[in-house]
Amino acid sequence: MSLDPFLEHRNLLFTVSYEMLGSAADAEDVLQEVWLRWAEVPHEEVRDPRAYLVRMATRLSLNRLRTLSRRREDYVGTWLPEPVLTAPDVALDVELADSVSTAMLLVLETLPPTERAVFVLREVFDVPYAEIAEAVEKSEPAVRQIAARARGHVAERRPRASVTAAERDAVIERFRAATETGDLQGLMDVLAPDVVLMTDGGGKVKAALNPIFGRDKVFRFLTAVAPDALELEPVWLNGSPAIHFVVAGQRDGVGTMLVEDGVVTRLFLVRNPDKLSAVATPVDLARL
Repeated sequence: MSLDPFLEHRNLLFTVSYEMLGSAADAEDVLQEVWLRWAEVPHEEVRDPRAYLVRMATRLSLNRLRTLSRRREDYVGTWLPEPVLTAPDVALDVELADSVSTAMLLVLETLPPTERAVFVLREVFDVPYAEIAEAVEKSEPAVRQIAARARGHVAERRPRASVTAAERDAVIERFRAATETGDLQGLMDVLAPDVVLMTDGGGKVKAALNPIFGRDKVFRFLTAVAPDALELEPVWLNGSPAIHFVVAGQRDGVGTMLVEDGVVTRLFLVRNPDKLSAVATPVDLARL
């Protein structure tokens, strides 16, 4: 018996939805709805199940994205994407790892919903324009224009990392070791002068409501809020090394970083407990 197309492409559908929504929980909700709708479709009438399922997931994600955009306007403090636990081998697919990084998901968050969908489908998954046009219910010429506009917006806003994966991993490990051992000078040295710290507590736990700019201010914040019983465990999130913060044996948050020119230029700390469930179970991301 052949594998059901939904099960065969489930990882792909999750990745498409996650990159559009920035939330693992919402992506799973989309997949649940796709599965329910797929169960009602006469499968023998579907010429290309993968394209059909991607189209369905895209439309449902677009609907949810428009609702989330309104909800995020009322979010308490800084909103950050929900991190997902990934295997180290995801980093071998450089394009995929970059597309699900926290920094890139924040860039995608600045795009209008349709523009974001077109960019994800075309630039990340290389879906043909004709299929994208069906998914977003636009003409193919219109989709080509949207894609060009999206590429321009992303190019203007995306970070330009200038380090190899090995150099990036070494910097993140230096940050972890300096923080865990209390090496204050080592911590200062690994932060860029213009580093930006963003913390997401969702109004449920303590976090800075606004981004913190500059090495001195970021340093003072980190040293002021670090509890005595803090442990920092290495973990892979969104395709790159990250840090799992454990306080008195309890998961307290996770940190991901953007490394450029040998130092940390962006530091993202997620403490909202609603966003930590996806770091307990590895997610299998997939490309077309």
